[in-house]
Amino acid sequence: MKELELKYGCNPNQKPSRIFMENGELPITVLSGKPGYINFLDAFNAWQLVKELRRATGMPAATSFKHVSPAGAAIGLPLTDALRKIYFVGDQKLSPLASAYARARGADRMSSFGDWIALSDICDVPTAMLIKPEVSDGVIAPGYEPEALEILKQKRKGNYNIVQIDPEYVPEKLERKDVYGITFEQERNELNINDEFFANVVTANKTLTPEAKRDLAIAMITLKYTQSNSVCYVKDGQAIGIGAGQQSRIHCTRLAGDKANLWWLRQHTKTLNLPFIATLKNPDRDNAIDRYISDEWEDVLADGIWETIFTQKPEVLTSDEKKAWLAELTDVALGSDAFFPFSDNIDRAARSGVKYIAEPGGSIRDGVVIEACDRYDIAMSFTGLRLFHH
Repeated sequence: MKELELKYGCNPNQKPSRIFMENGELPITVLSGKPGYINFLDAFNAWQLVKELRRATGMPAATSFKHVSPAGAAIGLPLTDALRKIYFVGDQKLSPLASAYARARGADRMSSFGDWIALSDICDVPTAMLIKPEVSDGVIAPGYEPEALEILKQKRKGNYNIVQIDPEYVPEKLERKDVYGITFEQERNELNINDEFFANVVTANKTLTPEAKRDLAIAMITLKYTQSNSVCYVKDGQAIGIGAGQQSRIHCTRLAGDKANLWWLRQHTKTLNLPFIATLKNPDRDNAIDRYISDEWEDVLADGIWETIFTQKPEVLTSDEKKAWLAELTDVALGSDAFFPFSDNIDRAARSGVKYIAEPGGSIRDGVVIEACDRYDIAMSFTGLRLFHH
């Protein structure tokens, strides 16, 4: 198949719409549903991300995509009891691939609502069982176990978008896109991110543990497929905060850092023990948790909304308790797709437990940024390569 007609483009008024190959056949098969223009933009970017994570780490990988940027990305490390609870997987059996998706979806469940999923490996039953109850637009993977495929086909009354991609497909080296009737052409970004990518450590602290290099690789590969400007915080094999598409670098760092803080606050004992009404739907529960650990909670209490969410009035998570808990977040890796122009980015990163940084370097203020890292005993690598994605 060289061409696939789509219902419409980015918006319903943008017709006709299609995906096609100038040379050769499309490397995908639609097994269920009718994916749209934005679905395929998410699918193809997401597939590249998980394929590269698999290659870099040797572990199954998953990502949760929204509007052509990842909301989460992870590899299949086992989940702690706390992560099982905040990702709402309970005592379900989890394969490494299922663990990867639980982490990718769970990092920022608010942003992952209605996501597009990419899986590096053949989708197995445990992964399909995780995907089944979630609000999601579709999934792309190199294959599906027969039982897993049947589970996924039950979503959306049989209309869930399921795409299979040929894992051996290699795109042409030149890529093109049209803007305002004008064609842009560039060589694909085939940069291979591995341990050597972080060899140039420029700070007084030169120690990058194997786990730190792994997490920095996850951060940089994630950024490679995130709309720029972008910054990514990673801990224990998963992105915990992604700031995408901001015009200012510090706004990326703040946005991603705030998300990392929320991820950590969800693991506080008070949050873990919130007394939800049994019939509460997943999105409503996720929204309630987000409000509970944010500054909005006082408004929720004042409005009496809590009675529609909880069986009893929860204890407030105080500002002092939040500060004390956030102080325990540490060993976080941070990647930036371009250099930090000011040291305020380092100050903000340190507040979210960052101990390892990778960025291209090349700013006239590199010295000031290095000094800031030294104040916090942060190890920082200059990669020498920018990773803008547009």
